[in-house]
Amino acid sequence: MKRTFLLAALLMVLTSTMASPRWSIAGHHAVEWDGQQGGLPHGDHVEMSGRRAAVVYYWNVDKEGRFSVDRHLVFPLLRNLPDNTHASWMPHSDIDFLDGITVNGRSLDQESVKRVRLDGQLTVLSTANGDGCTFTIERTLWPSTTQQAVCERYVIKNTGDKEKQVRMPAVRYERVTNSKNYLDGPYCLLAKNSLEEEIQTTLKPGESLIFNASIEAYKKGKEHELTLDFAKEAASRAQFVQTVTANLDFHCPNDTLNTLFAMSKIRGAESITDTPVGPMQCPGGESYYGAMWCNDQAEYINPFFPFLGYDLGNESAMTTWNCYKKLTNPEYKFMPWSIICNGSDTFGPFDRGDQAMLAYGASRYCLERGDRQVAEQVWPLIEWCLEYCHRKLNQHGVVASDADELEHRLPAGDANLCTSSLYYDALNSAAYLAQALGKPATVASTYRKQAAELRRNIDLFFHHEVEGYDTYRYYEGNDKLRSWISIPLTMGIYDRAKGTVEAMFSPQLWTENGMLSVSGDKIFWDRTTLYGLRGSMAAGYADRGVEFLQKFSAIRLLGEHVPYVVEAWPEGGQRHLSTESALYCRIFTEGLLGFRATGFQSFNLTPQMPTAWDHYTFRNIHACSQQPMDIEVKRLSANKLLVKVSRGGKLVRKVTTKPGQTVKF
Repeated sequence: MKRTFLLAALLMVLTSTMASPRWSIAGHHAVEWDGQQGGLPHGDHVEMSGRRAAVVYYWNVDKEGRFSVDRHLVFPLLRNLPDNTHASWMPHSDIDFLDGITVNGRSLDQESVKRVRLDGQLTVLSTANGDGCTFTIERTLWPSTTQQAVCERYVIKNTGDKEKQVRMPAVRYERVTNSKNYLDGPYCLLAKNSLEEEIQTTLKPGESLIFNASIEAYKKGKEHELTLDFAKEAASRAQFVQTVTANLDFHCPNDTLNTLFAMSKIRGAESITDTPVGPMQCPGGESYYGAMWCNDQAEYINPFFPFLGYDLGNESAMTTWNCYKKLTNPEYKFMPWSIICNGSDTFGPFDRGDQAMLAYGASRYCLERGDRQVAEQVWPLIEWCLEYCHRKLNQHGVVASDADELEHRLPAGDANLCTSSLYYDALNSAAYLAQALGKPATVASTYRKQAAELRRNIDLFFHHEVEGYDTYRYYEGNDKLRSWISIPLTMGIYDRAKGTVEAMFSPQLWTENGMLSVSGDKIFWDRTTLYGLRGSMAAGYADRGVEFLQKFSAIRLLGEHVPYVVEAWPEGGQRHLSTESALYCRIFTEGLLGFRATGFQSFNLTPQMPTAWDHYTFRNIHACSQQPMDIEVKRLSANKLLVKVSRGGKLVRKVTTKPGQTVKF
């Protein structure tokens, strides 16, 4: 399949009005496409990951209804040379395991796709003809959860009224690399079906032929090909999906939000690679594997894992903190942005404000995780990062850095709004954490004093009228609206909330794909939109926030490129980077519910409620609790909410409060 077609399809996303969504919701964490809905041809790409293999399925249905797929495989533990950030071995395979199958000596043909389903795996249901008889074909594709392989299952069913002779060949294609261009190569890519030799069978009406196939990789001469138990592989993937979708289960009156929330948990939790330094959550996107960043992991997804209660996710967060703790230094030289090559190298030639990202994520994580031993282990990293930021305060009392997380893609000046806002929240979280750990009282009081002073300086230095809006300039001299003006709202700074929310949802910034990174440009990065939606809710603008959230979510879940939020456009072609999915979920936990950890088992809630809703619930929240808890928020009247917290099915506490009023638990 040609990627040019897929790029054309993605361009449609930018111009689609979503008057008639292509996809529809098909369950708690599933979407389906009717093969004729929205017209043909149609293609898309979706990423799925396991602990030793990832795959981006570039699939296409042509104008005749025929299905094809190009698998962009990723094996993070097999490395190209030179071994750098992007050096995972990434071979492609467009093998069609149905090739060579005949019915009474004639090929299966005239395929017509009837349905495509995404629910943690990719399932395609088609019809095809063979010697005058109709068959259904069901393909199911998914990555192994633990092996260096991707798995496929095929069911060919005779839906005609006559028995047919079906012949199917054994398939085995092997590709071997050279040695010199690969670390510890050569590597072998092996595509095979589950047959030892060709078979011939009779299919009576209603009977099915079922077979499995796999594509795997291994070191030639040093490792052996796999013998996969496909039933166990399918069950393992299903168990993973069931676990992460059952934990932190969110329900509100809007099914689009419920479904995208559930599916986002899958994408965020699946992209964890086994490495020599421990399990490592990685962004993916055919680029970033066996590697972690101060923003993607430390800032975006690690503070989400305690809510989800996913053990492997929490292990991966500890890999982040332990690896970065080793990079602290007595000279207070900035730490690299990323730890790459499965933990054996680092990258980051200048300061992006990474220490503020680390301090923010680590301090929130420790409070939410609720484990004193973990917090003691991570505390030295937090202390070091806070001191680093304190030493970087400039003459205006805000934090200086060489850039922000976009690494000079867009201007950020000598001091940007993101870095100082992250540092502000980190100071407040560290104060709570110091108290929880029993540190001397002066530690928490010093951090709170520094936070209060920094908040004043943020307003003095960044507050500005930009393009007619009373909001923030992103850096000194900035005269265009930037999407990152929303970040103070996510950190509890609401001094300029009104003008900032107006600017975020203004024609200068807002599009159906969320906020433009800079007004007047075409670039967008979903991460800033996700921060903005979270911040607008937290600041009390639930109606406006939900209005735009629902439109944005429908594009991402049910539009032309589904079913997750993306990284960016045009860079990366809207890759499904994993950590953006965690940011989507945090719109609800931190923005809508206003969950803020204040101790190992204490937290504040500042619930908001859109006017059109009368309730929402979270089941199996694992943050700040030795036992999962449920939180239910109901509307009692126009300005009164009932909040109920339960554990193990037993009511712990119920409180009547106002929207936007903080309640301590």
